[in-house]
Amino acid sequence: MLMIPHEEIPAKKLRLSKPSKSAALHIDLCKATNSTDALQYLLQFARKPVEVESVEGVVRILLEHYYKTDNSVRLKIASLLGLLSKTQGFSPDCIVDDAINTLSNEKSHQVLAQLLETLLVIGTQLPESPTVRQRLIEVAYKHLSDTYFGVRNKCLQLLGCLGMVDSPPTKDNEGQGTSIGGVKDVQSIISDYFGDQDPRVRTAALKAMLQLHDRGIKIQQIIYDQACRLLADDYEQVRSAAVQMVWVLSQSYPESIVPIPSSNEEIRLVDDAFGKISHMVSDGSWMVRVQAAKTLGSMLQVSPHFLEQTLDKKLMSDLRRKRTAHERAKELFASGEFSSGRKWADDAPKEKLDTNTVNLIASGACGAFVHGLEDEMFEVRIAAVEALCQLARSSPSFAEKCLDFLVDMFNDEIEEVRLQSIHVLREISTHITLREDQLDTVLAVLEDSSRDIREALHELLCYTNVSTKECIQLTLLELLKNLNKYPSDRNSVWKCLKFLGSRHPTLVLPLVPELLSTHPYFDTPEPDMDDPAYIAVLVLVFNAAKSCPTMPALFSDHTFRHYAYLRDSLSHLVPPLRLPGRKLVYCMDSVDSGCGSGSVESAQVFLQQSLNRISTIQNLEAPGGQDLLNFTIRDLQRLGELQTELAGAADFCATYLRCQLLLMKALQEKLWNMAVPLCLKQNVMATAAAQQILEETYKLEFMYSGLESRQVAMIHHVRLQAKALQLVLTARTRQGLDPLISSCEKFLQDVESFQRLFLTELPHLQDSFVEKLLELMPRLSSCKPVELVKILQTTLRQSGLLQLRLPEQIHRATANIIEPTGESDNPLKFTSGLVVALDIDATLEHVQDPQNTVKVQVLYPDGQSHVIHPKPGDFRKPGPDRHRLITQVYLSHTAWTEPSQIDVRLLLAYSSSSTSLSSPSSTSKFGWSDNIDSLTPPEASVEGTIPFSKPVKVYIMPKPARR
Repeated sequence: MLMIPHEEIPAKKLRLSKPSKSAALHIDLCKATNSTDALQYLLQFARKPVEVESVEGVVRILLEHYYKTDNSVRLKIASLLGLLSKTQGFSPDCIVDDAINTLSNEKSHQVLAQLLETLLVIGTQLPESPTVRQRLIEVAYKHLSDTYFGVRNKCLQLLGCLGMVDSPPTKDNEGQGTSIGGVKDVQSIISDYFGDQDPRVRTAALKAMLQLHDRGIKIQQIIYDQACRLLADDYEQVRSAAVQMVWVLSQSYPESIVPIPSSNEEIRLVDDAFGKISHMVSDGSWMVRVQAAKTLGSMLQVSPHFLEQTLDKKLMSDLRRKRTAHERAKELFASGEFSSGRKWADDAPKEKLDTNTVNLIASGACGAFVHGLEDEMFEVRIAAVEALCQLARSSPSFAEKCLDFLVDMFNDEIEEVRLQSIHVLREISTHITLREDQLDTVLAVLEDSSRDIREALHELLCYTNVSTKECIQLTLLELLKNLNKYPSDRNSVWKCLKFLGSRHPTLVLPLVPELLSTHPYFDTPEPDMDDPAYIAVLVLVFNAAKSCPTMPALFSDHTFRHYAYLRDSLSHLVPPLRLPGRKLVYCMDSVDSGCGSGSVESAQVFLQQSLNRISTIQNLEAPGGQDLLNFTIRDLQRLGELQTELAGAADFCATYLRCQLLLMKALQEKLWNMAVPLCLKQNVMATAAAQQILEETYKLEFMYSGLESRQVAMIHHVRLQAKALQLVLTARTRQGLDPLISSCEKFLQDVESFQRLFLTELPHLQDSFVEKLLELMPRLSSCKPVELVKILQTTLRQSGLLQLRLPEQIHRATANIIEPTGESDNPLKFTSGLVVALDIDATLEHVQDPQNTVKVQVLYPDGQSHVIHPKPGDFRKPGPDRHRLITQVYLSHTAWTEPSQIDVRLLLAYSSSSTSLSSPSSTSKFGWSDNIDSLTPPEASVEGTIPFSKPVKVYIMPKPARR
């Protein structure tokens, strides 16, 4: 019997494709029986993303249905066309013709305006296409005469965003506007609409002109008169835009000469504009007043007498052009009138000649800043204070004149205004010296209940010059009262007195016997060194003594002892002094101050030499490598303590090298040549080392700022080595194939993720662990898990140590908790079950985005841990890369039998989403993956916290509730 082999029927191949967005939209719109249904379908479609390749098809379908619908649907379709034009990667030049054609046939004004908005979007997406721009400008010219204000607005906006100086005229519009050399000027066309009957169009015309300026096109000076007339418009939006327009022209043509109306006088354009904008500080709309006040602050080229007129409500004589006695006598002579001599001084020159005077500035503009500082709206007052600051910084004479006005603002009813005026006075403090009456007003603010206000005033006093020793005495007394009333201000007051003493040594000198209570004949009692007020006085005196060599002769014996104590305990507040009969304390400080830059350079050289020394280690099993790493880590830690400028870089290098040292110890020879049951202790140590390396890499990545991509790649490389070590240890110690398969899958995804993230850095990672892995990647993705683990083990032990290259500047995120101090022995008592508020005051350095990353942790003696996320309003920013955290933490616990200490510290939260970049489809490439669904997906992100402040111990005592 002959067996005929059965021919296998070839299986049909199915090709899966995504349903077409345009086809689905076409079906939906065809199903719509009325405009409401069509609108509903369009709204649903607008919520879904559209791929780049589908955009053109969708646009064609929308345009096909455009003419079949009523106004509301056409309006939505026009809006969708604009949204689709913004799709990333889509070039809208293919739909320009269709959009313009629909525009020419449209009758509805609202739809016309929306279509013009779409054309504006298309024009901004195609900035390099002059043909498209020219066509769109012609469309704008054509529809400028539309009766609907919205269409005219969009046309003007189109001209502002796309118009050029030499845009050619259209045939339809040749009669409009002015022409320059036969070419219509877009500025003159826009300026024609400054006088439009609709205020919204006038505003749009001004904004279009400002848009031209923002694009680098110089506005013609002839626009100035038109803009000035619009300052008196009935509508506030027009006046606000006109203020900006006048300012732009004053900055473009500051030295141009303009005539004063109804006279023969001429003044500079910037002075004239300054006077006109000053007049707007008294406008009826508070928004225009804010705009005018802010604008005045940026007009730094204005003449000094115009500037000073803003502080006086009466018109100054030098801004009033009077006719001379010769001119008046000539006029009398010409009229035939002479003095009769009967009336005394009837021919004397008259000061008040209203009809014969010409004001160079409008009377309403006089005292603009006085009006602004007295305004009923606090926003206007803040704007006026800020403008005064900008002008005063560039003019010392004006700074002295506006001092009284700024000091008066310290009594404002709104805290924000008071705070801003203090900051402003701080910025101009180099130009001024406070009188005693002004100092009285300033020091009265120390009674304020707001901590921010008091600390801002302390900082102001640090940089203020005072005129007499009575001022120093008054300031010290008020600061000591402040210290008594608000003990939490201690550090701020001490810092203030440090600067006050160093700035005024000659004024402090005559006060020393009184301040230290010394007597020429009698011994006086020794003050208590625990008194913060006495320490405050000593800080003032010692800082003054640094620049006054005769002062130490007035000190008593106990003052010298107290100096030595404070120099040790508060070295940041007390300077090194040359005292009679004593050696200079801490000479290193004075040496460092003289050659600080040289010591930093030598420290940088030492740091680089240490890293070069490490590069001699060939691989992780090199003999003597561990000892060399140990010595280098010790040197780098010491370097970071000595040189604060290099602390970040030194700590970064030391942490990186510590990771390499841990890796070396974990890969010791005896661990891998013995059976697992014989080296359980070593296995536990290696597992702990791998986990510690992972934690250290997160510290390296998130606690240091200023890292370049190469350093981040090296950190991820070390993390990959730690994960490989964990995988090898897992394979050695755990039984079962399923967990190992999923671990191998995840590790290979991590390798692929690394390759995608740091593709540009791979050439710098030669002879590294990851380079060898990528060479073996085809083999790794097809081999069995056990074989993969063996390859990883061999590759880990043979991989070289990467040379660390430092960027220009690395800073380490640090935090210092000021309050609570942790020194109090008195427990904080509260009833169990209730809460008690603990005030936290901390300074943060080089922390990125502290509002989202900084948390407060409270550790109780029973092991409980509470993590509190401070409110964004609890963070202040006193300077660049510096933040201040002032918040309250609520504590609660069950009753205790005796008081105990809790730990309070700050944490830095991080979230690493690098593994989320792995594509889920990559799992299907591996040889052992029979069932993809059973695998766990890679983690979306790794989140955690890093302690970055020293813990502070607080004594608390929860008492049992009374029955």
